[in-house]
Amino acid sequence: MASMSSLLLSGLKRRWLAWLCMSALVVGLPVGCAVLQHKERELVFRIEPGTARWFSGLPSGVQEFDLKPTSFKAGENIHGWWWPAERKNAPAILYLHGVRWNLTGQLFRIQQLRALGYSVLAIDYRGFGKSHGELPSEASVYEDARIAWERLEVLQPDPSLRLIYGHSLGGAVAVDLAAQLGQETAKDGKARVRGLVIESTFTSLGDVATAMANTSLPVRWLLSQKFDSIDKIGEINMPLLVVHGAADRYVPPRFSEQLFNAAREPKRLLLVPGATHNNSMSLAGKNYRQALDALMKSSAAPVAGNTPAAPAKAG
Repeated sequence: MASMSSLLLSGLKRRWLAWLCMSALVVGLPVGCAVLQHKERELVFRIEPGTARWFSGLPSGVQEFDLKPTSFKAGENIHGWWWPAERKNAPAILYLHGVRWNLTGQLFRIQQLRALGYSVLAIDYRGFGKSHGELPSEASVYEDARIAWERLEVLQPDPSLRLIYGHSLGGAVAVDLAAQLGQETAKDGKARVRGLVIESTFTSLGDVATAMANTSLPVRWLLSQKFDSIDKIGEINMPLLVVHGAADRYVPPRFSEQLFNAAREPKRLLLVPGATHNNSMSLAGKNYRQALDALMKSSAAPVAGNTPAAPAKAG
């Protein structure tokens, strides 16, 4: 599944993390730094070849597409799925996945979102699945998300019916996109999106790597791939739903609580008892649906300085 497990258990093993950090302290040559950054990206983006073992084919109604903007190099593309809801003019979600697998490993969660009545546009970042390109980077996945968002704007022209959803590292990608759109809204007053949903995500890549590798090294400042959501969440300028499994062993729930506390109203934190990194949506059940419904009814303009709302718990 598209979880942080590969990042935390395979990618950022202690010996590699220590090697990267110590090397970053002593290597001064540009070539050396480039090698370190490439190795770091390989450890962060644990791309699985082929299809997920639990994938049994696309459901009827899913439309495949490719995006090839003029800014891309020859041979590069973003491959995606568009699965319109049965109801016309239904709210639409941009789905952004994490660091492992590709769209074939995401279908179970995409199916759940569509079952809740949403149209879903989901993409593989360049380098994943049928999206061709070089080894992904923080900058490239941010760019891919923005390009996919522009496609969603065409598919669902009503800003009040558009949501951004990110799972795990995809939550950091979603926060970056939401912050971009929020800053644009702050400048011209035009709403671009109804809200943001982030699930099983973290404050920054350095924070989660430090926590899981149990190291005292200043990882946050040494990694080139920052994914610094904690510094962006206050600028999203839209309603926010933060979801986390209380039993997540890969990304501690406290990171979602910290993101929630740093965000402005309107916002809600849904902690799901017994849920792990990948099953909050299914275990939360009706509480997840109610949280999404509440997000869709929230005011599009957050109010700065509001007292943080109490976390909600799924029961």
